[in-house]
Parts: sequence; C-alpha cells; structure tokens
Amino acid sequence: MSAFVPIGETVNAAEPLFLRRTRLRAQRRAQWLRALWSADTYVKGVAITHEEVDRILNDPEEMAGQESRFYEENTDARELSRLIAETDEAAKADTRWCRLQQVFQLSAQESDLLALAASVAVDPAFARVCGYLHDDPSACYATPLLAGALFGWREPISAGSALARWHLARVPQNVANPYAPNAPWIADPSVVHWLSGGTAFDPGIALEIIRAASTAQLASLDPETREAIRNFIAAVPPPVEIEMIAPAGSGKRILAAQVAAELGPDLMVVDAQALATTDTTAPQIYERAVCALRAARLQGAILYWNHAELLDVRARQIIEGACDVMFLGSEIPTKCSATPQVARRSFRMRPLNHEQRSQLWRQFTSQPFPEAIRNWSLRPAEIRAAAQVASAGAEAVLDACRRLLYSEPGELFTSLPCPYGWEDIVLAPAIRQQLEELAAQARLGAAVLEDWGFERLCRMGRGLNVLFAGSSGTGKTMAAQVVARVLGRELYRVDLAGVVNKYIGETEKRLKQVFEACERSAVVLFFDEADALFGQRSQVKDAHDRYANIQIDYLLQRMEQFDGVAILATNRKKDLDAAFLRRLRFIVDFLPPNPQERLTLWRLSLSERSPSGEGLLDRVDWSWLADNLVLNGAEIKSIALAAAFLARAEGSRIGMDHLLRAARREMNKNGAAWRASEWSAKTYA
Repeated sequence: MSAFVPIGETVNAAEPLFLRRTRLRAQRRAQWLRALWSADTYVKGVAITHEEVDRILNDPEEMAGQESRFYEENTDARELSRLIAETDEAAKADTRWCRLQQVFQLSAQESDLLALAASVAVDPAFARVCGYLHDDPSACYATPLLAGALFGWREPISAGSALARWHLARVPQNVANPYAPNAPWIADPSVVHWLSGGTAFDPGIALEIIRAASTAQLASLDPETREAIRNFIAAVPPPVEIEMIAPAGSGKRILAAQVAAELGPDLMVVDAQALATTDTTAPQIYERAVCALRAARLQGAILYWNHAELLDVRARQIIEGACDVMFLGSEIPTKCSATPQVARRSFRMRPLNHEQRSQLWRQFTSQPFPEAIRNWSLRPAEIRAAAQVASAGAEAVLDACRRLLYSEPGELFTSLPCPYGWEDIVLAPAIRQQLEELAAQARLGAAVLEDWGFERLCRMGRGLNVLFAGSSGTGKTMAAQVVARVLGRELYRVDLAGVVNKYIGETEKRLKQVFEACERSAVVLFFDEADALFGQRSQVKDAHDRYANIQIDYLLQRMEQFDGVAILATNRKKDLDAAFLRRLRFIVDFLPPNPQERLTLWRLSLSERSPSGEGLLDRVDWSWLADNLVLNGAEIKSIALAAAFLARAEGSRIGMDHLLRAARREMNKNGAAWRASEWSAKTYA
C-alpha cells in the first residue's frame, strides 16, 4: 500500500500557491530520495557508504535521468507530477505572484528560489523538510542547490540578481560565500506577507497613501508649477525624479498627488525623517528605503519622499532610478550625483496668494475667513489646522495661527500695546496724510499686487518698509502704534540690545530669526533707533570696517526681501546709509508740534473730568501753555502726569502752578534751566 496521501486532501484550501508548488515538489523529491537511499547497506549518518560515494561520483546527467524515469514510472510520483502541473498552471493566475515577477523582472530561477524561501517563512516546519532534502540536518533552510533540485535547474544565482538588488530574499551577513550553491536564503518578511494576501509595507516605515480619486475634489493651488511638472515628465524618458522645494506645509504632497492622479497611480508618501530614528543603524535605514521602493512598485504607486534633504548620499544612490517617476519633497535644494540614467528637475512651489488662501479656507470650513489673519502668509497645512477651530470664533483661529507660526514675542523682540487711534495722535496734516497712505498700502497690498498684477514691480519683496525720522518725543512710536491698530495687527519692537552682537555673523543670524518669525504673521516690526543697525557704510581701513560693511549689506538685502511691514525710527536720519533710504516706500519726517498742535496736545493730556465725573482742572490757561512752552508731545504728556501727582498730593485740582512746576522739572532734564522769577511772573485771571 502506498504511503503517499494526495496533496489535495491534506493541504488547506487557503494555502498560498507558491507554498503548494514547493510542497508538491518536495514530496516528489522525498519519494525519489527514499528510493535512492533504500539501497544503502548502512544507516545514514553513521558512516559514508560505498553506495553514497558512488552516487556522488556518478555522472550528474545520468542521475538526473534516473530521477526523471522514477517520476514517470512510480505511481505516487506520477500523481504528484500531475498535481504539480495543475498547480503550476493555477499559479499563472496568481495575480500577486505574477505581479512580483513582472515588477522586479525575476527570472524563473529567482522565482523558484524565492518560492522556496517564502515557503520556509510561511511554514516554519518546512525548514526541517529542507534539512531532510539536503541530506543534512544542519541545513534547514532554502538554498539555490535545493531550489534547483526541486524545480529542475542548475544555474547559479548571481551577485546582481533581482532577489538581492530588491532585497526580496537575502543571505545572512555572516555567510562567507553568499553566492555558493548551499548558501542559505531568507525571504523578506514584508514580501512574504504581501504574497500571502497582506500589505507590502514594513511597519517600521511611516507610509501614507493619497488615493488618486481623493485629489479630484481638491483645488490646484499652484497650477503653473503643476503644469510644468506634468510637461517635464511627458517630455523625457523614465526614470524621472522631480524635486519639489518649499517650506513644510506648503502643499507639496498634494500637488505631487494631483500630478500622479493625472498619470493614473496613487501617491505613496514616505517620511525620510521617520526612517532614521535614534535607535536605527545606517544599514537599517537603507533596508527601509529599499522596502519603501519595493512597496511602491508592488502597489503601482508613485513614490514621494518627504524631507528628502535628510537622505544621505548612500540612500540617494539606492533610490536613484528605482521607479519610473519619483518625487522628492524638501525645504532646501538637495545635492545628488550627476547620472545619465535619471532625468531630474527641481521646482520651487509658489506661496499662496490672497485669493487662494480664501479659496482653501472655504474648502475646509463654512465659517467666514477671519479678518485678523486674512493678510497672513499662511500655508495650506496651517490653513487646514486653523480651520479646525473656526467654529470656536476668530480669536481661537488667531491664537492657533500664532502658535503655528511661532510669532509670539521672544527674547529678540517684545510686543507693544496699541491703545491709540487716529483721534489720539496730533500730527501735521501732511504727516497724517502720509500715515493714512501707508496704512492703505499695507491693507490693500493683496488687492493691488495680486489682483491688479503689480507684483511684477516687487520682484525682490512685497514688504512695506517705512522710516519715521524726527527728534525724540515727536510721536514716532505712537504713530507706529496707531498704524498697527488701524491695520488690526500686532506691533513688535525689536530689541536692539539683543540683536546687535560683537561676534562676527551673530547679528545677521539674530536678525534673520526676527524676520522669519514675523514676516508671515502680518505683524508690524518696529526698529527703534534704527541708525544703530542701518548706519552708513564706511571706507574699509581694517577688518572691523570690512565686517561692519558686510553686516550692513546683509541688512539691506534682508530688509528688501522682507514681506511684512517694517517701521524704522531714528532721530539721526543723516546717519543712515543712502542705499538703505532708496529701499524705503515711505520716509515720514516728524516735526516738533506748532502752537496749535501743542494746544491740542495739552487738551488731550489733561482731562477735564475723572471717569467718575469729578472735576480735575482749576483755571488752566491753555493758550499760554501752548504759546510759551515749546515742548513736544512726549514732554507734554510727562508734564501732565507729574502735575496730576502734585495736585493729588496737595488734595487740590490741577492748576497752573502744578503745571509750571512740572514743566520746569521736565525742561531741567534737557538742560533748559529757568529762573523761578521767570515762572512766577505770570499772573492768572
């Protein structure tokens, strides 16, 4: 009675076909070996028998012929051969196995070796079968020698095989000769999982799939760049690498997904930042990179590398040309070796304009776009995050945007309150008109530059750089506060003590931090005593002069590139560099107030009544104060405050005596000493 049990009666119907093909061949091979070994006169393993030596020394062709005749003549072997033929035919319809062979262009020998290695991975007990078929209990693994014996071939597996190149299966590193016929081969776990019906993803890789269908409803935020990428891919033969350069959150992945959708496939996003964690080695990183490439090819997806600037030279070499189309998203241009095999091109994404930001906001929420952030240079990811809290109100959106853009005051700049409006500041009509025009240009920047197309005249930067010049106390700081309040923006005063540094390059670095922290959040930057930063370039006499001039040149360039509103205040206009003055949109000269303006300042500074309605003034001669005390606005405010304290200490109302005493002290601070008789000569009605 035959010891053979038909394979169809013992194998689970859900058994993978690659395992079924291998198992049937192993069964048939075992039948042959048992028949062959039955002639041995000694127990195997105790001694090397004469019969065994003869078999080894026999002509391989003769032994192969004997094996073939056994398969034809033995009843069980013939049945197994029939089942093998049926299974091989069924395997042609195994879509996953066929796709694996097609995508990685596996030869028949490579496919057979992978099937054997994958069978050991799926059914660990099968490893013992390998040891039996090797006639070596220590060789419980897949080898090219055994795969050739089972599938009927003798060709060696070369060092450049697709199995090794794509890490579908590999030889352990401690093997001296990895391409020997008896070298052990281990199938990659993720490949085995995919062949068994699972995913091809390595759980150690952060992957995201953007389906082609999901991009149809998304607006194209940069149609010009999108069209340019599409045209480039269509114009050159594959493989093609497209580098997309833009800050994080600019929509690089969505744009790449839209291009991929037009080509047909989905987009598979791999985060290069997640490949290299603190506990991963370089070989592990490279292994994960290959796994990502493999997964994209098996999924039929286009691969997008996020944070591609973090890939080192070796990783770039590994992924080079591995896919027909590949996107690399980075914040800065990346370096790569020149190669004729890959067509490369870099594209810089354009920032969103005003209309695109509004359009994207409407895509995420039905809430109105808050006016407070309408002019902020928000990126798509930031708009989406802000829209999530839109139902909580405009203040919640503003707070979310501040946190996203890191525009909170730091050690290099401080926030100034903006309590003043147009009614609180006293200015000459011409100065007031300039400030109103300044505010209008800041408010209408998007409408004129984008909607009307005048951005072509601002190639170096869209910012509004303004100089407030005038002596101390003439209202420069207050005017900045009024402008910021009118625009609905926060006012940040740059701390020059924290910015200017004696070490070479440190001042530039700190100024760069200031500009980058503020230019996208539509705040108003206020540089007081700007002559300390933007002084005139001097003739180079020593190294100090040279570095000072380099610093000024950098500041001029950075100011020109700044896209926000920057107000610079100085009381030494003549000390500013002429090249810097040419880069300013407005130069507002603040003059000391005339008598009529001083009268208005006095009346604004001295309230007639307290908030509770109590009278505060006692026979104040407004005209005399305005005509005889030549003071600026800051001095008038200081005198009014000091007089209020004097009157309160005496338990009386504020009178001329209190005001004159306070004025004399204020003038003494500036060296204008007045005799007591000159103050007491005034009589009051």
